Amino acid sequence: MLILYAGVGTGHRRAAEAVEAAFRRSHPEIFVRNLDVLSMGTGIFRRCYGGMYIDFVNKAPAILRLAYHLMDRPHDGTTMSMWDRVRISLEEMNLQPFMSMLQSQRWDLAISTHFLSGEIIADLRKKEKLSLPQVMVTTDFETHHLWITEPCEHYFTATEEAALYLQKQGVQPEKLSVVGIPIHPAFRETKERAACRERHGLSGDRPVVLLLAGGHGVGRIDQMFRALLEVEEPLQLVAVTGRNATAKRRLEGIIPPARHRVKVLGYSTCMDELLRAADLVMSKPGGLTTSEALACGTPMVIVDPVPGQEERNSDLLLENGAAIKGNHLLTLAPKVTALLRDPARLAELQANARRLGRPEAAFEVVQRSLALLGSSAAHSHRLGHGSGV
Repeated sequence: MLILYAGVGTGHRRAAEAVEAAFRRSHPEIFVRNLDVLSMGTGIFRRCYGGMYIDFVNKAPAILRLAYHLMDRPHDGTTMSMWDRVRISLEEMNLQPFMSMLQSQRWDLAISTHFLSGEIIADLRKKEKLSLPQVMVTTDFETHHLWITEPCEHYFTATEEAALYLQKQGVQPEKLSVVGIPIHPAFRETKERAACRERHGLSGDRPVVLLLAGGHGVGRIDQMFRALLEVEEPLQLVAVTGRNATAKRRLEGIIPPARHRVKVLGYSTCMDELLRAADLVMSKPGGLTTSEALACGTPMVIVDPVPGQEERNSDLLLENGAAIKGNHLLTLAPKVTALLRDPARLAELQANARRLGRPEAAFEVVQRSLALLGSSAAHSHRLGHGSGV
């Protein structure tokens, strides 16, 4: 199995790692390779495709919104615009080692958690240079035109609406499965909130609010931290700054009011326990972070969604009563204070979050991918898939 992602942010990588972990737990006899496609690209391509995305998130989100909507246009999967042809040609020019690997090594199935690898495989198949079967695993709650990478054997989506979108754009219904977004197997384990709090030195005498800055520690983490310190109800605030050591040092230098307790962490491998320990999590609504929170039954305080996909993730959470949204940090503290003072409403948000959770998503991708491969094994071997044609 060849699991592919593009290192744009952290969500696509975490989804790929979740599928890999599900394979290793349920089918250890299967050889699995997990690969960042950008690692096989030219330096300038990696910088433009991956690094510039983070730059736009931080400095020019309006450009991201415009690009997202311009590229999300009706598409039946059979035709390609001039822009798409130029874009894919540039990608292939900069990913020659990746294409050579696809054509020279024999794989049974490619599983992509980012559309970059999927559209390159599709293009090689159209040119009869490859016959490797592939499936796409979407990583947000709605889908985008770029995820349609025909020819493709199957699409895994997070929601019924996301599957319907693909169907309306020409994908056959039998090629669609609604499974959720793959998250690490740790999120399917049963762990009690009290035990999680004790393991991380958190008391049970006050609400726990978890502040997340993502794997790269992006966003207005300092301002969000200070806004939460203005909440009137005594709380335990846990801030996770990811790999941003500078942000961690800055937060550690902020003196909280006496009514609050504060813990500042860097990158954590215990997110399932921290999310289970929390009453609320404040974060951007990335697909993976949101799915992990829902699996733990932890509602979100949405702040600073990335234009495009995260704005749509916000819509789903708000429509289903699993989140509140902080449009302005100046008014965030009263909003959180009111929620913490209303246990019935908080419990309702938690129940709605738990209802939306799909902790088995990674294992469903594994099981259905293997079933798909088994049903077409004879045909695939006749094609000699995985080698150049």
